[in-house]
Amino acid sequence: MIDGDKRKFECVLPRETEPQDYKDETLQQNTSSVSLMTDRRVTKTPDELLAVLKDQCLRRDEGWWRYELCYHGKLRQMHIENGKLVQEFVLGTYDSDATADFHKNLSDVSLQKDHRSKNAAQRYHSHIYSNGTLCDLTNEPRETEVRFVCSDTGVNMISSITEVATCKYMLILSTPILCKHPLFQQERPQFKVINCEEISSSSEVSNDADLEIDSLVPSENIKEL
Repeated sequence: MIDGDKRKFECVLPRETEPQDYKDETLQQNTSSVSLMTDRRVTKTPDELLAVLKDQCLRRDEGWWRYELCYHGKLRQMHIENGKLVQEFVLGTYDSDATADFHKNLSDVSLQKDHRSKNAAQRYHSHIYSNGTLCDLTNEPRETEVRFVCSDTGVNMISSITEVATCKYMLILSTPILCKHPLFQQERPQFKVINCEEISSSSEVSNDADLEIDSLVPSENIKEL
C-alpha cells in the first residue's frame, strides 16, 4: 500500500478465523428466556446466573447519600451521620410481576448505549423495583429499573444511579457473573491489527525484478499472523 507521502509499505493481514459450526446448538430466544443448547446442556438464563447474589447487598456513596441495593430485596437511599441513619427513602422493592411484564415483549437481554464508544451498545438484563416511598411531587411510589451489565473487573458493584424522571430511577450494576452468558460474551467486538513495514528503495528494485516469480508463489506461503 502507499500512504499520503507516496511511501510504499508491505502489510501483513491477520488470519481470518472461520466461524465455528455448531451442529448441535440451537439459539432459543423468547419473551421469557434466552438459552443456548449445547450437547444437551443448557446455559443458564441471566436470572439463574444472578441467583448467586441472593442475600447480598451492595452499597455506593455519592456525596450526601448512600445507596444500598439488596438483591431481590430493597433499594434504599440513606443519609448517615456519625454512624446513625438520619434520613431514608426506599427507591423500590423487587417486583417479580413487574419484571415479568417488562420482559413480555422483550428478550431477557436488551441493549443500551455504551459509554465506552459513541457508536457501541452494551447488553443488559433488567429487574424492576417498585412500590417505594411515596413521592411528594407525583404522589406516586418511587420505582427503579436495575440494569445488570457484564463487567470483567472481577467484582460486583453499583456503577451509577440516576433519576431519569421525577422519582423514577435507573441503577447500573456491573458484574462478572453475566459475562458467562453467551450473549454477553459476544458483546465486545474483536479488533484485528494489520502490521505494515515501509519498503526501502533497494527492496523495491529487488521486488520489481522478482515480480513475475513472486506471483506464482502458492498462497499458503503468504505470511500470516
